[in-house]
Amino acid sequence: MIEAIGNWPPGGSGTAPARARVAALGGLDPNLVDQAGPLLSTADQAALQVIYAQYGGLLTDSASVLVVCDQWTPQGAGGTTVDVRLSAASPRWTVTALHPADPGPAAGSLSPAARAVLGSPRIELPPAALADVRSGQVHDSALQAMLTLAQAYTLSISVVRSGHPIDVFGTTRPSDHPLGRAFDVWRINGMPVVDPGTPHDLVDGFMRAAAAAGSYNVGGPRQLTGGTTPNQFFSDNTHHDHVHVGFDT
Repeated sequence: MIEAIGNWPPGGSGTAPARARVAALGGLDPNLVDQAGPLLSTADQAALQVIYAQYGGLLTDSASVLVVCDQWTPQGAGGTTVDVRLSAASPRWTVTALHPADPGPAAGSLSPAARAVLGSPRIELPPAALADVRSGQVHDSALQAMLTLAQAYTLSISVVRSGHPIDVFGTTRPSDHPLGRAFDVWRINGMPVVDPGTPHDLVDGFMRAAAAAGSYNVGGPRQLTGGTTPNQFFSDNTHHDHVHVGFDT
């Protein structure tokens, strides 16, 4: 659906053509195009590619999927992350809402940690996450941890602050992401966390390194033992496809 909305040929811009593209997929509400925000522009043509789609939350009857994407138009490169909400239905789950990222404007000045993250070749930031760091709204605790981890790993980050559910999915507990105190990593040293071929030792070692870098809340595909607090490591169905690194300050 995101690809249908964000890709159009010359002369195919606008909401009406986008609704037609979504309708052609079958089983999806074309009016959801009205929630697409930055996926649509007045550009004469556009090409969109999904970088990664990870869970933002997963329950028995509803889910959040964070669709991270690049987009190109004649005016230049861009992209966003869309929190796609789904509901269980027959014969397949259906999309119920779209929540595009809203990183906010770039800050007039940035901390040394933010500047170092933006300049690091070992920290890969997709468009919305890049804009988050440029906005100055990401805490230095998270940024310093990225830099520490980048000394030993190449990090492909999926989500930082924007494009993530405001609350931990299915709860009323605020997520650390919108507060600028968390980031998710979908690929480590070029190897996707979700890939069964990725060595467990690589992912588990990264999780322990994230805890050592100051994270109080490290989630991933396996439940690790140890930690400085009883609940420093966690695992659930939502975190089988990425590593969550959160901070309380």
